[in-house]
Parts: sequence; structure tokens; C-alpha cells
Amino acid sequence: MILRVLIRRGVSIGQGEASAPAARCLLLAFLLLSTAAWPREAASSSADKAAAATLKQAAARCRARADLDACYDAVRWSPGDPVLLVALGDALQRAQRPADAIRNYRRAAELAPDTRGLAAKISAAEAKLAGRGPVANRASAKHYSNAAPEAQSH
Repeated sequence: MILRVLIRRGVSIGQGEASAPAARCLLLAFLLLSTAAWPREAASSSADKAAAATLKQAAARCRARADLDACYDAVRWSPGDPVLLVALGDALQRAQRPADAIRNYRRAAELAPDTRGLAAKISAAEAKLAGRGPVANRASAKHYSNAAPEAQSH
């Protein structure tokens, strides 16, 4: 930009001794401006590396332990990752929060519609939200009753 301004004003490099100070000034300004951007680029790349490392750690904790806090951190760092959204949905299901799990499953389905097993997870969470558990859980659930007290041994 500085070069354009100087060219518009008629300053040209290499036209005798009158333009030598202008050329030196132009060169000095260019060098100062170009070196001023270096620390920002270095800081930006180190910040990017730190963010990537934090995301990697949070994602690993989320997948390994299904810890809600770790999953939330991972999704915060990478909100467009459908794998992390599914992991967060799974953690929310285990925490008995099916409505939140459905929201994350659906967001993952929007981002990656071909994800295997996602439709089943959504339907299971909807069934849990509606108060009817999966068929396998209802059949194997133990039912306790006080209707036959004579069968109890005291």
C-alpha cells in the first residue's frame, strides 16, 4: 500500500540522486512493516498448536470416559465435529438427559447424515424421553411387589 501511495505521488526508485532518499525511506518503511507481522504470526501459530492440543486431550477424555465436562470442552473447541457431538450425546444419555442427547444427535445427523447407528440412538433417546425404555430393558426389569407378604421370610 505504501508503494502504491508513493507511486501515485510520483516517487520512483532509481531516477537519480533526488529519488535516493525517497527510495531509502520506502525501503525502510517496507522492512519495518513486514517485520512487524512476524511476532503476530509466530504467536498465532503457537496459539493454534495449543488449541489443537487442548482439543485432542478433551476429545480423548470424552471418548474414553464419556465425562460430560470433557465432552462439553471438546465440543466447545470443535463444534462442527459430528463424532464429538455423538460422544456428548452418549454421555448425556448416561446422565439421564435424553432431551439434550437428542439435540446433539440431531446436530450430528445434520453434519454427517450417513453416520452409522445415529438413527437408532435418536429413537432410543426419544423412547426414553417419552417414558418407555427399550424393549430389552422392559423385559428384563425386576418387578417388586408387596402383594404376597406370605412369600417373604422374616
